[in-house]
Amino acid sequence: MARQQFKNKIYTDWSKKENRSRMEKAIAKIESEFNREYPIIIGNEQVILDAKLTSYNPSNPSQVVGVFQKGDREEALKALNVALNAFETWRWVDYRKRAAYLFKAAKVMQRRRFEINATMTLEVGKTWPEAEADTSEAIDFLEFYGRETLRYGAKQPVVQLKGERDELIYVPLGVGLIVPPWNFPLAILTGMTMAAVVTGNTVILKPSSDSPLTGWRLMEILDEIKLPEGVVNFVTGPGATVGDTLVAHPKIRFISFTGSKEVGIRINELAARVQPGQIWLKRVVAEMGGKDSMIIDDQADLDEAVAATIVSAFGFQGQKCSACSRAIVVEKIYDEFIEQLKKQIETIKVGDAKDFSNYMGPVINKSAKENILKYIRIGLAEGGRLITGGGEVPGDGYFIEPTVIADVDPKATIAQEEIFGPVLAVIKAKNFDEALAIANNTEFGLTGGIFTRNRKKIEKAKDIVHVGNFYINRKITGAMVGAHPFGGFNMSGTDSKAGGRDYLLLYLQGKSIAEKVK
Repeated sequence: MARQQFKNKIYTDWSKKENRSRMEKAIAKIESEFNREYPIIIGNEQVILDAKLTSYNPSNPSQVVGVFQKGDREEALKALNVALNAFETWRWVDYRKRAAYLFKAAKVMQRRRFEINATMTLEVGKTWPEAEADTSEAIDFLEFYGRETLRYGAKQPVVQLKGERDELIYVPLGVGLIVPPWNFPLAILTGMTMAAVVTGNTVILKPSSDSPLTGWRLMEILDEIKLPEGVVNFVTGPGATVGDTLVAHPKIRFISFTGSKEVGIRINELAARVQPGQIWLKRVVAEMGGKDSMIIDDQADLDEAVAATIVSAFGFQGQKCSACSRAIVVEKIYDEFIEQLKKQIETIKVGDAKDFSNYMGPVINKSAKENILKYIRIGLAEGGRLITGGGEVPGDGYFIEPTVIADVDPKATIAQEEIFGPVLAVIKAKNFDEALAIANNTEFGLTGGIFTRNRKKIEKAKDIVHVGNFYINRKITGAMVGAHPFGGFNMSGTDSKAGGRDYLLLYLQGKSIAEKVK
């Protein structure tokens, strides 16, 4: 039976009292479960260890969201062996049945969306709209990749030579390691994991140590839909032990990673070394961050440009690889842009993410907070002019003011290095062409955008700005599955284009079959 065409999930309407009430009840439920302990899952075995990892609420770090196991080399290798055995069965499961598991998971996730939203609000500090967008994207990935599997599993169009029956089929790779980030702890984790699974591979899922409970929510859903044991193995633990052990192992076929440039480079280097007994070149799918720019032309709608810049820079506290961290403004409107920006940013309310009235919540942990504050000091020491923010917000959590530093040199540290926090550098450009040149002056190439009413400038920017996702007269965050396939260039990663028509190919290999016929 053919499925309906894919459509993105509609976000929950928070203006409705009943929806706000459901979210408040979900938050209370998750809070009542604080301090619980959760096992490693390897096949049908639940593993409890002496060494533990603790997940804290960044809005209130004295609260323990959950206690997890600190897996090591032994658990990594055990999970690998279980995944290898499971692959020999799972690889032969009909593609339509594999897709059906994703469609079932999407229904369960939709039913549990408030509980999942609440988990992210309490574990990583996502405000209600940000958590809702994360859950919706995860559901979209399940629906989209399920449909894509039906497309790849169906008969492929190949030229038929006379006297032959010619076919092209796609087969899975093998066992992979999934290393998702904490900043999209459900959406990216679900997308990476289930793209590999639906294409016939088995995986070891190592969630971020800052967001293991959100990863556990996916495991609960996979258990509910009765995904066969061993297809997804859940191993919490440090990247330096669990991660490195698996990346280097000759039986690992692929690594799917989203995170920092430094860790991505290390994974790529380690995976590239062919180990004794290894019979393939490992495939690395990596998305590694960005230093993303919004160009504000003197022919822009300034009100719209300011609003979009704020959403792009300070949504989820600037902790998105797609976040706008540089506003490149043509000098003719530079002062006016900064004046409007300052006025609007100073109305932003920062506080506990579970309070619906707060626009910004905390940054993820103490180390991140200290690092962001260090970058602010560097930005000012290198000649930047503080427009607003610049410090901590009173409270127990890891709260930082939304910060704007103007008059930033295009080559300054805060104009080049990824900060991953609520800090926006404003750079003055003499003209539109100089703005384009500045936009391309970093080692990254993930997202970017432009505000202008001039069609010729739009077309020129579309050609010249070297990023994987380019946005015109709108915010540069919030890529939608199917509409905005996501992934970047240069040190932003392998341009894997998650949520696009070619993404599943990263977990498949083509096999051509030609049979002589009489």
